[in-house]
Amino acid sequence: MNRKLPPMTRKTFLIGTLALLASGLSLPAMAEAIPATIDKPVTITFYNYNLASAGIGAEATRKLIAEFMAANPKITVEGVPYSSADSSRIQADLAAGRPVDLVQTVFSDLDFAVTNFGAQALEEIIPADEMAAHFKGMFPNGLKLGVLNGKTYGLAYTFSTPVLFYNADLFRAADLDPDKPPKTWQAVKEAGLTVMKKTGKQGFAAGITGPGAYDWLLQGVVRSNGGEVISRDRTRLKFAEPEAVEAIAMLKDLHESGVYQNADIASALDGMASGNIGMYLQTSAIQGALIAGATNKYELRSSTMPSFGDKPVRPNNSGSALTIHAADPLKQRAAWELMKFLTSAHGYTVITSEIGYLPLRPAIVADPNYLGGWIKAHPLVQPNLDQLAVLEPWDPMPGPNYRQIVKTMMDAVEMVIFGNADPAAALADAEAHAQDLMP
Repeated sequence: MNRKLPPMTRKTFLIGTLALLASGLSLPAMAEAIPATIDKPVTITFYNYNLASAGIGAEATRKLIAEFMAANPKITVEGVPYSSADSSRIQADLAAGRPVDLVQTVFSDLDFAVTNFGAQALEEIIPADEMAAHFKGMFPNGLKLGVLNGKTYGLAYTFSTPVLFYNADLFRAADLDPDKPPKTWQAVKEAGLTVMKKTGKQGFAAGITGPGAYDWLLQGVVRSNGGEVISRDRTRLKFAEPEAVEAIAMLKDLHESGVYQNADIASALDGMASGNIGMYLQTSAIQGALIAGATNKYELRSSTMPSFGDKPVRPNNSGSALTIHAADPLKQRAAWELMKFLTSAHGYTVITSEIGYLPLRPAIVADPNYLGGWIKAHPLVQPNLDQLAVLEPWDPMPGPNYRQIVKTMMDAVEMVIFGNADPAAALADAEAHAQDLMP
């Protein structure tokens, strides 16, 4: 973009330019604009963690990539599987000089991807009119998920909100009304105790803690009690403040009552899928696995995230954004074309119906050409759609120690919920240690 500089700035700029030339140094190269079209063959890499998953999204992702290449014969996309829990593959490939062009970036890794992996702000490489045209019709709350420091570094790709899945047959066996699922945490406790007493099954499970849990679901629980785990300016941790302590103490009470047992995510998923758990709070991405387990065995239903009394529920997202890392303008254009395809009406239709994540385009939900028929046949997704209106971003921790910060917090949370640790003291100690790791 060409702009006229103010007089003083122009004078300073010219003096600096002359000084550089006099010293024999060359001027830095101006960023080259991306081409309007792909007029010659180009190959890009697409680092994608669904491709590394045996159960969540690998087949649908391969299908979308194949469809894109069929429609864009000059672009070859090489899918690169990597683990969402460990970005060392990306780091090693960048260090070795291998091309990393487009990445499915976990939202908690967004800050690190920008700072260390060269994720590009879309505003700096994509023409403004193209961005505006593609973003038209998308959920504003969804678009905010990939914004960091006022710029769009990621476009929401596979994401969801917390959903309370429940076993309607167990509810009936416990004399609970399956048409009135628990809407508050107190109601979850009461329903869980009743399920346990009358059926002998486990009352409640959640993907809040344990290996592979991240901190996304915890953030939504804490926010729904009026708290936060990190300040809005992302400089100070806040998971030991009263609202957060109270929220985590509530989960501890659920455990001590016997309703909430300490099980890893895989065990909880198996237990819910097999019909041995009354309620399960988790991402909608596991919807397919639960449906497969429940089919011809029991009636699976879903509801929104529980609230703390009459406080508004403040769910945040799980999942990923698409980030462009290519520096070459031709590859940037190719990556942008793939990004547009994956987040198109068709792309989100496949992502929602075949993986279980949310569509960022509300118009396709009722459109029979896209998700209209599927939504009617799969009501489990409705609570997820309802929560889009109040969706808040999953806050990434800043700095190179971001994973250690999250681990310090989550270890303390797990110790509080399932151990004998005093909530206020344990969380305060963990917060002090984690704050030392902040940049």
